[in-house]
Amino acid sequence: MKESIAIASDHGGFALKEYLKKSLGETYEIVDLGTDSESSVDYPDVIGKACQKVVSLEVPRLIALCGTGIGASIVANRIKGIRAALCHDEFTAEMSRRHNDANVLVLGGRILGTDLALRVAKKWIETDFEKGRHLTRIQKIENWS
Repeated sequence: MKESIAIASDHGGFALKEYLKKSLGETYEIVDLGTDSESSVDYPDVIGKACQKVVSLEVPRLIALCGTGIGASIVANRIKGIRAALCHDEFTAEMSRRHNDANVLVLGGRILGTDLALRVAKKWIETDFEKGRHLTRIQKIENWS
């Protein structure tokens, strides 16, 4: 059975979302949580609802996209239980999983080229959380109010 990964975007990330869906869909089961076109939508609505599915464990992890990734990361990190990382390269994607157990990868649809975005997404998906000393830090983040 294929590992499941959710993906969601606003209009600014739509084209890259569609590319990632197709490319990652060869290896992973992709759960598309919207949007469905390049028509303007408010990123807090789409990304917020998608993050709620991560928190409720309906989906294990999420790739969220908007034009720059900034808005999506701000919205995602407002939701308790979400650890979203805006990544622009493979190293930050890897470390966001290894040390921070990021459950949301945020990408900028107007920032990253398709090849780099795919490499970043694959690195993020394939990297496991190291636990150990990092687990204590994650618990502190989760208990912060």
